[in-house]
Amino acid sequence: MLAVTGNPVLIVVDIQGGATSTLPTPGIPVMPGRAERAPRVRELIEHCRTSGVPVVFIQEVHKPDLVDIGRELDGAEGPHCIEGEDQTELAAWLEPRPSEFVIRKRRYSAFFGTELEIVLKAYRAETVLLVGGLTDVCIHYTAADAHQHDYAVRVLTDCVAGSSERAHDAALEAIGYLQRDALVTAADVHDWLDEREPVGV
Repeated sequence: MLAVTGNPVLIVVDIQGGATSTLPTPGIPVMPGRAERAPRVRELIEHCRTSGVPVVFIQEVHKPDLVDIGRELDGAEGPHCIEGEDQTELAAWLEPRPSEFVIRKRRYSAFFGTELEIVLKAYRAETVLLVGGLTDVCIHYTAADAHQHDYAVRVLTDCVAGSSERAHDAALEAIGYLQRDALVTAADVHDWLDEREPVGV
């Protein structure tokens, strides 16, 4: 049974690629399976909407001259998420609604230097549901920051992807170490939403 504390918010992290969203984001390695994860995430977003669970979209963006990319090129990643390029736009199938927040970030954590904390407080959130990528980078650092901001963290293990299977598994293990109930599946969330009293959307 999915353990949810208080109000949940679904956070969709860095599912980008614009109209070519079936392909990995240039400059970032990613494990296979995107075609299978995409409909799972899409169904989850719609179920959250109809159940009154807010959905927040996160988009990593950097200036073309990379003045804002910091130390992100010190590791395995090449230049990525360049402002103005189609591949940097959210995946076309996400289709955020006008009432939903799209938060741009310039670091791995969705909390770092963004308005995410203000948005979560506005929704009176106590639990964050995380989907997207990369499990070992942006999901991991966002989950750790959410934990340190005292949110209950739930990472949907079949709706996230790492830079490799090994890195994905290691990141999930690390997140599970922080919160014993952190690792869930899309089916767990759907079951919980089905049992939840519907709220006006």
